Amino acid sequence: MRTIVKGKNIDVPERTRTYAERKMARLERFLDDRSEAVVELSTEQHRISEDSRIVEITLVIDGETLRSSAAGPTHEAGIDEVVDKIERRAVDHLERPRAGRVRPREEKELLRRIADGTAETVVAPRIVKTKRFAIEPMFEEDAIERMTELGHDFFLFVNAENERIAVLYRRADGAYGLIEPVVGGAYTPKRPAPAKPTKAGGTS
Repeated sequence: MRTIVKGKNIDVPERTRTYAERKMARLERFLDDRSEAVVELSTEQHRISEDSRIVEITLVIDGETLRSSAAGPTHEAGIDEVVDKIERRAVDHLERPRAGRVRPREEKELLRRIADGTAETVVAPRIVKTKRFAIEPMFEEDAIERMTELGHDFFLFVNAENERIAVLYRRADGAYGLIEPVVGGAYTPKRPAPAKPTKAGGTS
């Protein structure tokens, strides 16, 4: 299998290129000599150092394009993770029955255009920003008031009554809903409906 290693706005060190080619060689045991793959390395400065090195792999098998990506503190770490991902996807793909086959020439042409940057590529969605904030315990009434002040449709807080994380959200009918996550798949018991007020002087 031929592996094309390229950098996206960066120069790929020879040791990193060799490392990627050696890791990708694992796929040779179930892909023939006509298969090709593109490994693209990039760096995103706005991300934290632990996941600022991005590695994306594009592999075409029988005309179907498989893509996987991973992030890590180094490109080598990202290569380790994404090769595991693309290997699992390739195995799953080969084990599925195929209705038809695409000629190897078409596969190579697609990968050549990807490597040259002349083909449109679809980048898999990934988390690009993590936001952390302090949470203080509060009662549900305080959470509603705080959410209203912020002008949000949902609000994450720690319920002071049970010290559990809860998500308050605004319903379409103007009322409020509360999501209380429970580990283990258990469901939160449904809250009883509020009692209807009785008329003054009525009998029970």
